[in-house]
Amino acid sequence: MRGDAILVEAHHEKAARAICEILLPRLANRDDRFVLTVAGESGSGKSETATAIGQVLAEYAIPSFLFQQDDYFVYPPKSNDRARRADIGWVGSGEVRLDLMDRHLKAFRDGATSLTKPLVLYGDDTIVEETVDLDASRVAIAEGTYTTLLEQVDLHIFIDRNFDQTRAHREKRRRDDSELDVFIDRVLTIEHEIISAQKSRAQIIIHADYTVSTASN
Repeated sequence: MRGDAILVEAHHEKAARAICEILLPRLANRDDRFVLTVAGESGSGKSETATAIGQVLAEYAIPSFLFQQDDYFVYPPKSNDRARRADIGWVGSGEVRLDLMDRHLKAFRDGATSLTKPLVLYGDDTIVEETVDLDASRVAIAEGTYTTLLEQVDLHIFIDRNFDQTRAHREKRRRDDSELDVFIDRVLTIEHEIISAQKSRAQIIIHADYTVSTASN
């Protein structure tokens, strides 16, 4: 999403390095492309952690491409907020074109050298298209609240922080004043119920203190 601020901090890098310790041996034993997701609640640090993973992989000469779920919403951010306020039942995975995201991840896995994908222009509240170069990328990193539901994936990562724990981060990010009003707390409560149930699908858990462990499932 163009217009979003991503600030990678020390704790994001710490988690990324721990994840790459698990990931690098898996990549060493395969020649095909690899897809991973980073999911969690709003403000949990998904974009930052996903970006940090890409940066650590680059240190090992493993190029990656970042797919952001924000680009795959049915409506752009401000329009989506209006849709939620008109009908709170709109909140959920149906807000996102996960089917399209999965198709694009499959195309990546199948060796696509480029693809045309949605691109959200946050300031303009519009969705356009962009054609991206995938030729050199070995790893696709898909980040977003509901990315644990994606199927064209080799490894799911889940950030185990709830919306109360992420409030400070959301205040720092503060894309818009509406993000922190009472209505958004209702949205985050609904999202929490949905997203927390998806934790069991993940193979790697990032805990509230940004330590990392493999899941027992």
